[in-house]
Amino acid sequence: MNTDQLWAARFEEHRGVLRSIAYRMLGSASEAEDAVQEAWLRLNRSDAQSIDNLAAWLTTVVGRVCLDMLCTRTSRREDPVGEDLPEPASSVPGTDPEQQALLADSVGLALTVVLDTLSPAERLAFVLHDLFGMPFDHIAPVLERTPAATRQLASRARRRVRGASTDAKEDLARRRRVVEAFLAAAREGDFGALMEVLAPDVAVHADELAVLRGVPVATHGAQAVAAQAITFSRLAESSRVVTVHGAPGIVSLRGGRPYAALVFTVREDRVAAMEVRADTALLDSLS
Repeated sequence: MNTDQLWAARFEEHRGVLRSIAYRMLGSASEAEDAVQEAWLRLNRSDAQSIDNLAAWLTTVVGRVCLDMLCTRTSRREDPVGEDLPEPASSVPGTDPEQQALLADSVGLALTVVLDTLSPAERLAFVLHDLFGMPFDHIAPVLERTPAATRQLASRARRRVRGASTDAKEDLARRRRVVEAFLAAAREGDFGALMEVLAPDVAVHADELAVLRGVPVATHGAQAVAAQAITFSRLAESSRVVTVHGAPGIVSLRGGRPYAALVFTVREDRVAAMEVRADTALLDSLS
């Protein structure tokens, strides 16, 4: 293995954590990949042999790249280009299973929305310290501030996150009640009750595997969606309400195993959109 291959291999060892950090910072998988790729390019342009702690060096680079991207986004008043559903968290080496579970639980849609309300500096201090356990002495150089000032940023962000998280939990509970009403109506085959819970312009989209199982690629309008729900009412009998990456959803079982999942978008206490998904990765996560 030559020198370039060796450094590429060492970089790959850290890619998962770097990508997780960038994703929590930016709320967009594509932007996170860009930030990680920029870190790789900077490593290639650097005197890698002089780097004593590669993990710390790469974290600093990714942190600064994310800060620049967030500041640019703020100055242009742009919204993040994130996907509708956040991906699951990557495991962070060196953390025990309980810490990994806490991290995975903390990065749902609700937290992503809350983080968008923080300033770039607050966001970085909170993400690196509270989600990834980095000491303030290591975070301070990334922000070009003192450890004490960095601690204050994280503390301020933590208070805002806790307050907003309470609202987010209440919102999730409200949206979940809408999904429960939809499932109850589908089980009963109650067309009128379905029409009450569906937005007039509701749209349903199915992934490729769901289409292979007989679900239309797309269905538009409350009447068509209600009729479709009644058609699949037998599946509703073996379904239960779940949370899918921070969003309310339904998983249908067959033989005791997840067969299909519905992910709901709820607006103004009505179902505005649904995704029918049968991809193996998602269904396995709901087992």
